[in-house]
Amino acid sequence: MRQQFYFLLTLLLLGVSIGNAQIYDLDELRRKPDSNSLKVERPELDIRPVTLPVSALDLQVIYWRHWSSFGINANQASFSENWQSGGVNSISVGALINHKSDYTRNNTNFVTELNLQYGKMKNRDQLPRKNNDRIFWDNKLSLRIAKHWSLFTSLTFESQFDIGYHYGVSSSGQDSITGVRSNFMAPGYLTESLGIEYKPDNTFSLRIGTGTARQTFVWDDNVVPTAGDGSRYGVEPGRRFRNDLAFQLTANLDRNIGQNLNLKSRYNMFANYEELNDPAHRLDATLIASVTRLINVSLTGILVYDSRQHTDIQTSQTLALGLLYKIPK
Repeated sequence: MRQQFYFLLTLLLLGVSIGNAQIYDLDELRRKPDSNSLKVERPELDIRPVTLPVSALDLQVIYWRHWSSFGINANQASFSENWQSGGVNSISVGALINHKSDYTRNNTNFVTELNLQYGKMKNRDQLPRKNNDRIFWDNKLSLRIAKHWSLFTSLTFESQFDIGYHYGVSSSGQDSITGVRSNFMAPGYLTESLGIEYKPDNTFSLRIGTGTARQTFVWDDNVVPTAGDGSRYGVEPGRRFRNDLAFQLTANLDRNIGQNLNLKSRYNMFANYEELNDPAHRLDATLIASVTRLINVSLTGILVYDSRQHTDIQTSQTLALGLLYKIPK
């Protein structure tokens, strides 16, 4: 009985303890660390200007661009002594040097272009003859006033290197020289022009020179016209100089019309204000097909009409295989 009593008393005390017990949330029993448990000292900011060394790059803007080309062309034909279809042995060699410089800054543009050409041919039983001879130097300064329009002034020089002869047949039937028709500065042309230029892109330009003056020189005594010859190249007999005031049109085209195919042409019309009904015309056109970086085939044509030189149209055509080296490549 005593054991049962103690057992009941224990149960009673346990029930009272459970009834008086509090229910605790475990999250509330977790101790949160003190946020200020570690002291962090904030340093005082010390800001001072620092000068960094800068290297001197010496950068410069280059406003000039340059292009040059050097070429040599050759043609040759030979026939055996018993060749029945006809023909004559011949050989021709020509050389050319072209240079162009362009200065562009803001609306100002200056272009200088030099074109030097010389070539000779030799046919069997004939004296050597020139087949190409030209000095051409063009300088133009322009100021852009609209998107495609500019005011320009230009200075152009034209002449040739070597003597041009008249040829005939001697009494013995041999090819011979009968006279001199031209030489360096006989004729020579110096042209100053002022006007407006239309240039829609870098491949085409048209100059309209409303104020143009051209001086014609004949400095070779063998070419200076005499009283019995009449005027020559527009220069009156006994004189070496002529000055003209004229209207001038000049069109330039330099365009790639296909892969490795370039067309370059220049047309010039010169009309003396006293002779507007009889202007002079000159058209130079060159078609170049590049076979490799150095080898090319060129077709060149020249058409000239100038009544001071001849009353008929003058033409020249050349087809050649040659080497052409360009800078830059």
